[in-house]
Amino acid sequence: MGNKLSGKDLIKLGFPKNNSINIALGQINRYRKKEKKESILNEAKEVLLAPEKFKMHGTWGKVAEGLVNPVQVKLHQLNNTRAPFSIFGENEIDEQAKFQLYDALKLPIAVSGALMPDAHSGYGLPIGGVLATNNAVIPYGVGVDIGCRMSLSVFDLPASFLKGKDHQLQAILKDNTKFGMNETHATKADHEVFYRNEFQEIPMVKQLLDKAYKQLGTSGGGNHFVEFGIVKLDQTLPEWKLQPGEYIAVLSHSGSRGLGANIAKHYTYLATKQCPLPKNVQHLAWLDLNTHDGQEYWLAMNLAGDYAKACHDDIHRRIAKALGKRTVFTIENHHNFAWKELVNGNECIVHRKGATPAAKGQLGIIPGSMTAPGFIVMGKGNEASLNSASHGAGRLFSRAKCKAKFTQSDIKKVLKDNDVHLIGGGIDEAPMAYKNIHTVMELQSELVDVLGTFAPKIVRMDK
Repeated sequence: MGNKLSGKDLIKLGFPKNNSINIALGQINRYRKKEKKESILNEAKEVLLAPEKFKMHGTWGKVAEGLVNPVQVKLHQLNNTRAPFSIFGENEIDEQAKFQLYDALKLPIAVSGALMPDAHSGYGLPIGGVLATNNAVIPYGVGVDIGCRMSLSVFDLPASFLKGKDHQLQAILKDNTKFGMNETHATKADHEVFYRNEFQEIPMVKQLLDKAYKQLGTSGGGNHFVEFGIVKLDQTLPEWKLQPGEYIAVLSHSGSRGLGANIAKHYTYLATKQCPLPKNVQHLAWLDLNTHDGQEYWLAMNLAGDYAKACHDDIHRRIAKALGKRTVFTIENHHNFAWKELVNGNECIVHRKGATPAAKGQLGIIPGSMTAPGFIVMGKGNEASLNSASHGAGRLFSRAKCKAKFTQSDIKKVLKDNDVHLIGGGIDEAPMAYKNIHTVMELQSELVDVLGTFAPKIVRMDK
């Protein structure tokens, strides 16, 4: 008996000559290759005799599914007509983004969709795209940065606190924030999210535990940031315990780091293998939530979302500690995620890829740019937008166009004119890269009410 398991070994046990053998070999070679062949074969016998017992098992769940209810792999054709949709701020949105939504609305699983006024083209769903589907989740409809989110913490410190403390606050950001692929905190923090069952029961997620632990409390590159600024509250809620006025606040924007990126990559690959689509829409491959992979992705996606929140919580904890002050309240929201929500009375999977949840009474934060204000908002629960709003101002120029169009001196002038200090940041994130946030907010007045604003003053980004 050779050491490496083969398809013939499984056929000898009695496995049918179908895709379940390929599935089994793929799972074993990926996650159990260090184990003895004999013990794996003994386990395989148990799976063959009682596959129902192994439903949702980390290694054997997909094999059991292949034995009980084989997934039929077939080319899916798009519908001839689109599912219902709404576009907000149509004149501000590029044609490619619209056509990406139109394609998504022709998927056999599509129920309805919407496009937010900050929308621009992306992979799969456009950024600023919202899509409700029937019992299926599209990994690229969620996005690569699962759980990318905003978090705003407000301190009971008047705006005047900033005066004369520029260097102190810059040092706090430099010492307590980490960005990009390689920076991590010297003193690591623990968190309850690391003790979740998913980190033990889903093999590919288990492999990411060390990376997740090392990256807790760090931010990604690109448009991710942590910044000090001034919140102006036009009106307040009783639970905020602050009068209308101007206060010091910290705003952060980041997601689930390497954990989310690897989950997205893995399940996007599985989706494209199980759900072949015409080439122009292959990024919209979905996972049926009745399948092993669909259920597993749903668990992994929610874990990544909770991990993203844990990262923000750790960032804000570190900054508050360095500042020597407690936060009075925090407003936070995902804008790359999928939720189970009712649409026209039926439960659907609502994907928001670069869109803020805006159900009636729901709080959120919509940033502008490093020189433009962000907005504290309360959702109006507009069903036409699938209870959504924009996730920011939206890009006017791509990263490549920014590098060709702007210089560092252009950026320095705009920063100086707006009294903003920038630590890090590249030309591709120039303030001029973004749409006018005031225009975007006007175009979604029927989606959200504005409760206050956030003006950035000291901005920290990746180098």
